[in-house]
Amino acid sequence: MLTIPVTKKWFDMELAGIKPEDYREIKPYWEVRLCKLFGEKGIGRGIEKEVKFRNGYGRNARYFIARCLCKVGTGRTEWGAEKGKLYFVLPLHELLERG
Repeated sequence: MLTIPVTKKWFDMELAGIKPEDYREIKPYWEVRLCKLFGEKGIGRGIEKEVKFRNGYGRNARYFIARCLCKVGTGRTEWGAEKGKLYFVLPLHELLERG
């Protein structure tokens, strides 16, 4: 399962359902990890996977696990995306666990 660290502001908004998607920059680091999880042809194809989102890196950090898709697109500026920039967008579909 892929674990993605998220800063407190965005983590709290995602957990509360205010921000229903997470953004990751299109860089080799995320490309490798997301392609490994979703498969090269799985990005943008409606394949759901479980992803763990952690509020930081600490051993006792809060987390939640959600069923997500992965697509490439622009994000919303009010949710931290730069206007007109492409991102890996991870829509959060179903919250499975929180801790």
